[in-house]
Amino acid sequence: MFGLFKKKSQEEVLQERYKKILKEAFELSTTNRSASDKKQAEAQEILDKIDAIKK
Repeated sequence: MFGLFKKKSQEEVLQERYKKILKEAFELSTTNRSASDKKQAEAQEILDKIDAIKK
């Protein structure tokens, strides 16, 4: 109950976004390879931001 209004950290938000984009890239990989590659690149950028936050 007390965690209901807890604000997520920037790292948690980026991790959720990273997982969502990876899922989209996987789904696109069967139909549109170039779009999947773009999503993979976008996910890599987010992963770099997460690594920067951790340091």
